[in-house]
Amino acid sequence: MKYTCSCRRTGGGDACGVRRRLLGLVALTTLSALAGCGERSGGAGGLGPMEIDAATSCELDGMLLADYPGPKAQIRYAGQEAPVFFCDTVELFNTLLRPEQVRKVAAVYVQDMGKADWDQPRGHWIDARSGFFVLGSKRHGSMGPTIGSFAQEVDARKFIEQWGGRLLRYDEVKPGMVDLSGGALHDSKM
Repeated sequence: MKYTCSCRRTGGGDACGVRRRLLGLVALTTLSALAGCGERSGGAGGLGPMEIDAATSCELDGMLLADYPGPKAQIRYAGQEAPVFFCDTVELFNTLLRPEQVRKVAAVYVQDMGKADWDQPRGHWIDARSGFFVLGSKRHGSMGPTIGSFAQEVDARKFIEQWGGRLLRYDEVKPGMVDLSGGALHDSKM
């Protein structure tokens, strides 16, 4: 059975075209609004960083991120709505660089320590892949020695002048640099 618009049967062809254009516009507007739902602050496909709160815990050890100093991190895996958080950048890189890590990573965020307060870092999330990292400084994070993360090279170099360490880009961090056998495992005060 072939559909014939009622406007043609009644002689109102122009009204039918207007209705179709109006319905198309409504559909397009609805799709655009739905596409924007759930977006955070930009990032890969609307998978921007989420802010930590008092209850945000580390993926690896359950530590509460807000209770500890140093840069925090988060990974957004493809097909997973919520990110996984890390209380330390060493834990982040250790997770990403393990050979058994096969989940598709949609986005990786770290805090810009050129702007965030080291002792109580909040906000200032950046795309880790474009960041600058300082390995081997005297500053400690939640698990002891950590890797400072920065959006700007100049901030990373200022940090190195004060706290020591060496400058790396994201791709220069290697598995041997992010061994998790330090930190709490070697803390004699526990």
